[in-house]
Amino acid sequence: MTALVLTTAVVAGTVGWAAGSGERPVTGPPPGSGAWRADTSLGRALPDPATATPRDIAAFFRTLGPAQRRDLAHRHPSVVGNLDGAPVALRYEANATALRHDARFAHLAGRRILAFDPRGRGQVAEVFGDLAPGNRVAVVVPGSDIDAGSYDRRTDPYGTPAGMAKQLRAAAPGTAVIAWAGYTTPVGVGLDAATGELAEAGAVRLARLTEGLAALGTPAPAVFCHSYGSVVCGLAAPRLRARDLVVLGSPGMRAGTVAELGTDARVWAAKDPSDWISRVPNVHLLGLGHGTDPASPEFGARPVPATDADGHTGYFAPGTESLRTFAAIAGGDAR
Repeated sequence: MTALVLTTAVVAGTVGWAAGSGERPVTGPPPGSGAWRADTSLGRALPDPATATPRDIAAFFRTLGPAQRRDLAHRHPSVVGNLDGAPVALRYEANATALRHDARFAHLAGRRILAFDPRGRGQVAEVFGDLAPGNRVAVVVPGSDIDAGSYDRRTDPYGTPAGMAKQLRAAAPGTAVIAWAGYTTPVGVGLDAATGELAEAGAVRLARLTEGLAALGTPAPAVFCHSYGSVVCGLAAPRLRARDLVVLGSPGMRAGTVAELGTDARVWAAKDPSDWISRVPNVHLLGLGHGTDPASPEFGARPVPATDADGHTGYFAPGTESLRTFAAIAGGDAR
């Protein structure tokens, strides 16, 4: 009971309980799916985004010629741009079209956008490098206060998924890195951040992303999960097609040990001494809290050195031991 009271106090914080609660997760098929399902231009039904697997999607696009693919991408950009299993270059093209129709996200134009969903606060995934079959791949999963408008804040260069991805790509130049802000994150410090509802919705989307990569012949990625993003990764772990799972600044993964995650991936954890996340009690009671600290010995993760990282968002800062280790993991060189 004492732990529950402490968790509630930390979650409530100084900004008030209501300030960080009440986000509704964006779920379901992408916008425009109704028009896509009604399209009979090919003389056959298009795969239903709500039920088709990424493998189904990949198989469907392999039956189409280049002109047919481009036609679908330009008539249904919001669908094609978000279909895991669709050709990567075609998704870039579709999302470029979708972004031209939404001035709120003009800052994303001209970039390799793998997914773009303007609903809610907006979701986005961007690729740094080449997602060609055979290349090493990493995915960065962010925590709270990240959306399509804030995922690459210049004032926080190492604390946003785009900033993390850029630094990882620079440290591991042979690896393609996906900055994945593909779920509805908590806002502020509050009930959403202390519970798993948003993480559960995000876990479904993250697992599907890795299924889509596999359907295209891309090697299983190393997945880097920051803060609340590690809750997403913990819930996704049994379905996640990943070779390495790396958590940093984690409040817990909703598991007591690595074995409870139900994954064959190698699991790593980093937490620097100055990270405020250490003040969050590692409990899981009545739906509040996320459980054992993944950086604790009893959890059983492989340790990532992080003594020279600074605060909650310094793990990807250039020159740190943590970034060097992350680069070795991403490049497949860590043991």
